[in-house]
Amino acid sequence: MTGSLRPGPLAGLRVLDMSRVLAGPLTGQILGDLGAEVVKVERPGEGDQMRRLAPPFIRDAEGRSTTEGSYFQSMNRNKLSVTIDIAVPEGQRLVRALAAESDVLIENYRVGQLGKYGLGYADLHGLNPRLIYCSVTGFGQTGPYARRPGYDVVAQAMGGLMSLTGEPQGRPMRAGQPVVDIMTGMWAAIGVLAALRHRDATGEGQQVDAALLDSAVAALTNNGLHYLATGELPPRAGNGQPNVAPYQDFATADGRIMVCCVNEGEFARFCGVIQRPDLTADPRYANAAGRAGNRAGLLTLIEPILAARISAHWLERLQQAEVPSGPINDMAQVFADPQVQARGMTVSLPHPTAGETALIGSPLKLSATPVSYRLAPPLLGQHTETVLRQRLGYGAAEIERLKALKAI
Repeated sequence: MTGSLRPGPLAGLRVLDMSRVLAGPLTGQILGDLGAEVVKVERPGEGDQMRRLAPPFIRDAEGRSTTEGSYFQSMNRNKLSVTIDIAVPEGQRLVRALAAESDVLIENYRVGQLGKYGLGYADLHGLNPRLIYCSVTGFGQTGPYARRPGYDVVAQAMGGLMSLTGEPQGRPMRAGQPVVDIMTGMWAAIGVLAALRHRDATGEGQQVDAALLDSAVAALTNNGLHYLATGELPPRAGNGQPNVAPYQDFATADGRIMVCCVNEGEFARFCGVIQRPDLTADPRYANAAGRAGNRAGLLTLIEPILAARISAHWLERLQQAEVPSGPINDMAQVFADPQVQARGMTVSLPHPTAGETALIGSPLKLSATPVSYRLAPPLLGQHTETVLRQRLGYGAAEIERLKALKAI
């Protein structure tokens, strides 16, 4: 499956992606999926460090390992790769030339670092006032921590998310995925789209300042307001929810399932499924506040019932009764799930060395201008000469000169 080949909503938009690792590249991939032409600038001979973060490597049709790391593949489709050394004056000139005819530039260097090469926001805004310059950093462009390096797990720790994650009596835990990187990539894409809308109205470009720590704090939502409203630290609740019960995983005879009863109707239907309708009349459990306050007693009644039958038994009956519930899937079960497949959440693209390669699809579903999957994640420098010819009009002699200077 390659998705729609119709022009996407961002068709014609030119993006220069100078980012590495996860958050910045994800921003570029989101824009690419929506139809933008994304040129990824990488260092000659090395490239994005995520290319080397492996195993696992992707495999070809015969099951043989390639040298392409799967981490890199997850956030770099729909991009052209060019190799340019920005430490070389000719390399800096090339980036400026590409930025002059681009709509968006994405970078995640430390604050002030690109300015040393004449490629900072002020430099390129002066060259191209319409440019949207998206900077993704650990702590933002301002504040006392602005020049610190930052990674997802540091933002999870400093932003409070780890304090909320884990068992109540256990130690704070990071999420199993780099959720702050992912959220920051999405926030950055939203910021770029807003800046483009402003540019359409005024002709004025601007800088988008996206930070991991900001994204982590923004993700606190209800728990953050719990603290701001009361001054109390919200507790860790494991797989539960402090204000709702039953709302957690339960052991069955052959595994574990997730059950969520938020309102009175869901709880009543759940009690019908487990053949304990009397619980709805018990004043301790008659409303959400009572169930949350008397959680231990309620769980003592529920857990042995659910543990007596296999997961499939309960899930079939809970779903028939429209009680929110589901299995706790591993990766194999996720990608085999018929709903995941029906929603196009796996796609396949022809890779230069691996052949048809499986990728995770975009969650964006647009009825008139759907996303498209046009290019597999590129090999390092795969499109350098093509981009220089087509974008900048360089001929063979000029390209050879740049190679001799080690600019590309």
